[in-house]
Amino acid sequence: MQNEMKIVGKRVVRSDTLAKVTGQARYTADLKMPNMLVAKVLRSPHAHAKINRIDVSEALKMPGVKAAISGFDGYGIKWGVFRYTQDHAMLPTDKVRYIGEDVAAVAAVDEETAIEALSRIKVDYEPLPAVYDPIEAMQDGAPLIHDQYKNNINIHVNIEEGEVDKAMESAFLVREDTFKSAGEATP
Repeated sequence: MQNEMKIVGKRVVRSDTLAKVTGQARYTADLKMPNMLVAKVLRSPHAHAKINRIDVSEALKMPGVKAAISGFDGYGIKWGVFRYTQDHAMLPTDKVRYIGEDVAAVAAVDEETAIEALSRIKVDYEPLPAVYDPIEAMQDGAPLIHDQYKNNINIHVNIEEGEVDKAMESAFLVREDTFKSAGEATP
């Protein structure tokens, strides 16, 4: 069967390698089309803060700015990875929950105009206590990131397949650790 395979276990030359190493490859960011706009997003400088007000009016007055929006321009639709975890607004109106959260956006005729328009958007934040550790976030009295979820727990799904206790008892080695992914924010 090994000899019948045409690709598995064999060297495959990538068709795009030469274009990439010579700088000739075109990426989405390289594409320019007539009347194309540039979008930029204003992000939160706070880990946790109440949004008192967002004013995009000065950005909208700039020549070349075609749109400037905040969550107040939307329909309040929330999203999430699963239907039962849809608790995240595309652009928040109540508060920001992490550094870098999208707060407002602009579309302009060029990048320079879009960047300048972002600088003209005024956001009145009221900083709130933040949590930076998931274990601490679940403790009683921790600041609530989503006010409707006790101890910051949106949903708990316990997954056990088979006879877990029996498997643990008969395992040659049991290792229990805490792992953190590279995407986790640190204070």
